[in-house]
Parts: sequence; C-alpha cells; structure tokens
Amino acid sequence: MSELAKAYLPQEVERAWSQRWLDAGCFRADEKSSKPKYSIVIPPPNVTGILTMGHVLNNTIQDILARRARMTGHEVMWLPGTDHAGIATQNVVEKSLRKQGVIKHRDDLGRDALVAKIWEWKDQYGGIILQQLRALGCSCDWDRARFTMDDDYSRCVQRVFVDLHQKGLIYRGRRMVNWCPASLTALSDEEVVMKPQQGFMYHFRVELADEPGTFLTIATTRPETIPADTAVAVNPQDPRYAHLIGRQVVRALPLDVPREQRLIPIIGDEGIDIEFGTGVLKVTPAHDKVDAEIGTRHHLPVIDVLTPDGKMTAEAGADLAGLDRFVARKKAAELLEAAGALDKAEPYQNNVGFSERADVPIEPRLSEQWFLKYPSVEEARAVVAGGEMKFFPERWARVYDHWLEGIQDWCISRQLWWGHRVPVWYRGEEVYCGMDAPSGDGWTQDPDVLDTWFSSWLWPFATMGWTGEPERDAKNETLRAFYPTTDLVTGPDIIFFWVARMIMAGYEYMGQMPFKNVYFTGIIRDRQGRKMSKSLGNSPDPLDLIAKYGADGLRFGIMRIAPTGTDVKFDEVQIEEGRNFANKVWNACRYRQMQSAAVAESAAPGVGASATPLASATLMASATPYAIDILAKLDELQKNLEVAYAGYEFNTAAAMLYEYFWGNYCDLYLETIKGDTSDATLATQDAVLRRFLILLHPFMPHMTEELWSLMGYGEAGTFLMQGGIPAEPVVGVLAAEVIAGARARAGAVYALAARARHLKAECGLASARNMQFVLKPTAAAAEWIGAEASTLRLLAGAAGVVVDADFVPPPATAATVSDVGELYLPLEGLIDLEAERARLGREMARAEAEMAKAEAKLANPAFAEKAPEAFIKTEATRVEWMEKRGRLAAMLKNLA
Repeated sequence: MSELAKAYLPQEVERAWSQRWLDAGCFRADEKSSKPKYSIVIPPPNVTGILTMGHVLNNTIQDILARRARMTGHEVMWLPGTDHAGIATQNVVEKSLRKQGVIKHRDDLGRDALVAKIWEWKDQYGGIILQQLRALGCSCDWDRARFTMDDDYSRCVQRVFVDLHQKGLIYRGRRMVNWCPASLTALSDEEVVMKPQQGFMYHFRVELADEPGTFLTIATTRPETIPADTAVAVNPQDPRYAHLIGRQVVRALPLDVPREQRLIPIIGDEGIDIEFGTGVLKVTPAHDKVDAEIGTRHHLPVIDVLTPDGKMTAEAGADLAGLDRFVARKKAAELLEAAGALDKAEPYQNNVGFSERADVPIEPRLSEQWFLKYPSVEEARAVVAGGEMKFFPERWARVYDHWLEGIQDWCISRQLWWGHRVPVWYRGEEVYCGMDAPSGDGWTQDPDVLDTWFSSWLWPFATMGWTGEPERDAKNETLRAFYPTTDLVTGPDIIFFWVARMIMAGYEYMGQMPFKNVYFTGIIRDRQGRKMSKSLGNSPDPLDLIAKYGADGLRFGIMRIAPTGTDVKFDEVQIEEGRNFANKVWNACRYRQMQSAAVAESAAPGVGASATPLASATLMASATPYAIDILAKLDELQKNLEVAYAGYEFNTAAAMLYEYFWGNYCDLYLETIKGDTSDATLATQDAVLRRFLILLHPFMPHMTEELWSLMGYGEAGTFLMQGGIPAEPVVGVLAAEVIAGARARAGAVYALAARARHLKAECGLASARNMQFVLKPTAAAAEWIGAEASTLRLLAGAAGVVVDADFVPPPATAATVSDVGELYLPLEGLIDLEAERARLGREMARAEAEMAKAEAKLANPAFAEKAPEAFIKTEATRVEWMEKRGRLAAMLKNLA
C-alpha cells in the first residue's frame, strides 16, 4: 500500500487521473473487439454552450452507464460531439460583432464574410463545453468527437435532403409559419414556447357600409393588425349575424385611406366560435394561422403590415408605419379611441408564443419555406408501442405516441447564413436538387439553411461515418459494431425535436431503431421549484461546484437527489454531502491502512478481479458475526444495484451505496473492530473496500481509481475502470444457515446497542461513557450474548456491559426491553437524582399545559370549521406533546 494523505484533495486527484486515463487510451473503443458492444451517443451540446447543471445530470448518467458497461465486459463507445446550433450561434456572433462596432446588421459583412467570422468564433470557443465535460470525468471516446458542420457530416445531411426530395417528401410552399422577428427566421412549432402574457382585449366597432350608424363590435388582442383585415367572419348558424353575410363593413384602420378602399366583406364560416368574444372575428390572413385557413377557404386577399423584424409597413397607414409592433398596438388603440370606434379595453391574459432561442414573441407569417412530410412514422410508433424500444419513465411513451398521431409537416428551412445550406439551385424556371452544384452558368443556390434539428436527427449513424452508399456502409466497422446504440439519455423537452425524429431517421436510413432504451432525465430546479436561469441568478456554475467539492462530490450529490424522470430540486447542501461521502470513503481506507500497510493475502491483486476476497475457509471460520453480516450485506448491495441499474433508478443506486458504506460499514461494523487487527478483521476490511470501490466506481470514478491504486488492490499499471465486477458472492464459501445465524446475531446486538444509546439520551447521558449497563438475557440469548458483551460495550459507548441472568434492578434504574433481554442502566452516582426529578417535573408541567391549550382549541367547533389548516397543525402539536409527556413519564418512573 502507498500511504494515503490525511485529507482527500479532489482537485489534484481528479486532474491526475483524467490525464492518466487519456494517456492510456482507456476510453477508446475498439470496433474489432470480440466483446459484446455497448454504445451511446451524447446529446450534442450547442457549440455556444458552457456546462450547466442540466449537462452535469445528463452526462453523469451517461458516464455511469458507460463505465459500468466496461466493467461488465462490454466494448464501449461513448461518442461525443457538438451541434452547430444555427440560430443560437449566429445570434451570439452577430451580437459580438455589433458590440465591437464591426457591423450594425449582418448585411454589412455579407454572407461569406459573416460565416467566416462564425467559423473563427467556433474554432476559438466551440470546444469549451467538451473540455468542461472532461473535468466532470466523462469517459467519452474523445478521438471520435463530431461536429454537425464537419465535411463528412454535412454530406450526410445533403444526401438525406436530396433523397427525401426525390421521394416527394420534401417540398416548397407558401404557408403560415412561426416567424422570429429577432433572429429573422422561420421556426418549427416545437421551437415555440407558450408563455402567459398580460395584455388587453380591445372591443372596437366597424360600421355597416350600406347602413350608416349600424355597427358590429369585434374583440381583438392585436389592434395593430386591423389594417391587414380583409374580411370579418361570423358563423352562419348565429342568429345575430347570419342575415349580414354578403354585406360589407368599413375597416376601422388606417384612417388616412379613403372609405371606399376600406370596405371588406362579411363572410360566413362554420369555424367561428359563436360563444367567443362578440361572435364576430376580424380575419387577418397574413398574421394569424386560423385566419390564413379562413382566407384560403374564402379566397381572401392578403395584406402584410409587418416587416420581418416586427415593424409596421406603409400598408398599415401613415400613423403606424415604421413603429415597432408593440408600440403600434398602443397607438392603434389610441387611434380607435380618437375616432370613436373603441368601446373598451379590458385586461386580458392569454398564451403567447415565444421564440425558444431569442425569447421574443413570434409572429405568424406567410412565407415561402421548405417542408418535410415525416418518413417512417408507422415504424417509429410501432417500435415504442410494441415495447421493443423502452422509455424510462414509461409514461413518456404515451406522450410520444400522441404527438406522432397528430404529426404535422416540418418546416425545415431557416433564413440564416450559418448552417447546412439547402442543396437546391435555380436558373430561371429550372430547379435542380443535388449534393453538388449543377454544371453550367447562371445557377443560384437557395439562400436558406436547414433547421439545426434536420442535421441532428441523423446523429446516431451520421457520427459513425454513414454515407448512404450500401457497399461502403457495409464495410464500415464502426457502424456495424456500434449501431444501433444501446441507450439514449436526454431531456423530455426534446422528445419531439430530437428523439422522435431520430427514430424515424433510423428506420428510414438504417432500417432499424437507433437505440434500444431512452432515459428521460428531470429538469433541475431551485428549492422554490423555479427552472434555473441566469436571469434569476439561481443557476450555480458547475465548475465552481467542482472547484469547491470535487467532480466526484458533484456527481454523487446530484445523483442522490435525481429521482427517475422527475424534476430535481437542487440544494448545494446535497453536493456538500457528496463531498463528505468522498471524505468518508477516503478516511475508512486510511483507517484500514493505519492498522497494517499490507493488503490481506486473500485480497491481494494476484487473486484476480473475480476471486472471492475471503476464499479461505480458515479465515471465514474465524470471522465474527459482524464480519459475516457486513459481507453478506455487500452481496445484497451488489444484487440490489443490478435491479436498480435495470430500472435506470440511479438515485436509488446512489442511496444504496451511501447507506451501505456510511450507515452499515462505518457506523456499525467499524465500531465493532476497534483495537482488533487480526488477520480475519484486516481481510474483512480489504474485502469490503475492494468490492465497494468497484461498485462505487461508475459514480465516483476519480477517487475510487486513486484508492484502488494506493491501497494496492490492483496490479501495477492496471486501472480499476478496466477491471470486471466480481460475480461470486463474497460469503459464498459459507452455508446459508451459517450466514443467516451470524446475521441474526449481529442484528440483535446492533438493535440492543441502539436501545442502549437511546436510553442514555433519555437520561441526559448521550455523550457520557462512564456508565455500566446490565443485561438480563432471555433464555435463548443467554447461550451466546456473553461473548458479545465487549462489542456491545463499544457500540453502546459505555464503560462496560455485565450479563447477569439473575439481576434485580435497584431503585433509580432506567430500563429498556429488546429481543435479547432486559437492559438496565443504574443511574445512582451518574446524575443528581433530585435535580433531575425536578427538571423532568417542570418539563412534564409544560407538556401538560401545552396539551391543555391544544385540546381547548380542538374542542371549539368554530375553530375547527373556520381554520382547517390551523386545526391540522393544532392536532399535530397535541400529538407531539402527548408523545413528549409519555417519554417524560417513563423517565420519571426510571428515577423512582
């Protein structure tokens, strides 16, 4: 053994082991290996990204899976990479250039120059998050790192576009889309986040053209779009308005346009909700999805009064032209009021769509875009519905299926410059779609790029070198070995963005599912349940936490508070406990080392990873009940961990590891061996520590690797992470009845010791160690309990424990009863009996007074009826004081 430092210094240990693993190629996957394969692809973080607590949770789980798979004999490939993040990255670089004064608008540089600037930014900053993941201990195959804008990956994207276009699944059309006025691009429905917004419902009047002085009242939240109205619609079944269909009204705005140019028809449409608002709908085909559908049905003209960046056009009228849309909203209401057309403006809350990336309200906008009819939808539904692909938690399978049932065509084009450019060229009326530019002059490529998700939906196979050429792909050893992947770990917020689309792409281009299991993490929130964000200031920097508590402390702490598939309430105290647990394991190993610098022969590295640490029957014959108990619990831990891993219950696994080592090994077993340095005791410690480090490694890789090496449990030059998990039970050489008997004896002593400590506390002697207990054993226990008296003394924290079957307790003796017998604590000479009786009497009086108060309240019917919450609290208080009075009465009885 090499000497352990007095304190565990995680930063030094973690840096050293991270480099050793990399230098030795420990994470490199061998596609030619004969081992069973395990593969997982990282959900590619944005190239703009830095490590967040969400990344910590997601990647710690992936690392646990990857490390455990290596230890169970698999050839593991965990493939890392980053996503070019079209909107986010272009926004970041444009903002930076504007701040530097290089540009005022992207057009100042032009497409090629701006893209070159973005590549410069990517080369400088794009790898930051991958470096941060290394600091977390992620065991990715870093040599295989991919980027969605790599040349070979880009060819995959182009090939898929061309193929789907040829199949008639990709088409171009003018449709209503979600438009981001900040990023100046279309968005898919999944990129829009609905947020409740407080605004106004404006009720305004329009005059019947052929009946001056007769008006219809319309309610709208967007009066700035009135100049774009091309009809008003009513339900033909509405008796209030059906007779007006076919007539005209005078549009309320703009006021500077002649009356005859503001005449718009009243149309009848079954889709109008008679009960909503006034039952009369302003129809604005250019600025509302529902209105666009109505406009198409009735062949209405389209008037666009908004520029791409959210300002009013000249068609909105001189009073509104050039104004920002929200400024124009207020101005339009003022114009209506000045014209006598505004009846009222009522406060109104509605849900408004926001751009997920730019966090500004989107605009419905008619635009020429590229759309995709999803391929392989039925296969994607069937694989989950049939259970061949499993979701954890299972409830997400229903959400997934519901979305696929009503799936809409995907708007895949974006009006950006950073990304995969649409592989379509135009020359006059000619259109060419291909992976390479057509020959000849005069061709112009489509200016749009593809939605970032259109590239990432190919991630599981495009990252492995897929080309779409059957002969080449058949010779691709990586693809053959590691596709389909085994697990996917991701957030439920991208189940539609990414997970569903990857499954469809997998079937369309690989003929099979891309992964076998999908684990959905929860969202990390603060203690108040709020989602973490920089603006709220409630999101800690994981690198600060690593510097403070170590990567292993952060990993273990976060896993203990991450229930399967539910949101995580973050508390830094839990991360501190992760660090404390690392210290506990370190100190337990150091304690073992202080007893003897040599590894027990039966736990020496030459035995091999799968050998039973206590294989010697001689050693086992001399093992104490407590040694057999702790080793049997270790076997149980290993079995229970298997069950937890099978159910992807990582927090359960973390809790079991914590409870076994801290609660059972340190708090119980180590207390029984103080001063004992026998061979059997040393071997037991080595057996526990050796096996436990193996089981703990996926959660806390750096510390376990360090201890494995320093304790001498591994051969020189080998790594714990590359060893196996022993299959044989630690106590396998013993008969089941021997194990059961030893465990029953150890359990009885532990229970009796707990009662002894409780008795001390009840008598105000919790920290005292100078008392002597007397045990009057049962007939069954009398045969063996005497041999355990010294151990019981250690566990109880007493000067001694006397076993006396004929003991008659004197006055002032506290007592408790257990399965082993009656345990007595003579109090004479330990405490001032009169003073203690007086103190307990005062406490009893207070308890009875508090109970009387509570019972008086509970007896008052008015109190119970009017204050249910207070009633519950008062009842709980009464129960607490009743319990306390009972304890005090018992303590007074002990002093009688």
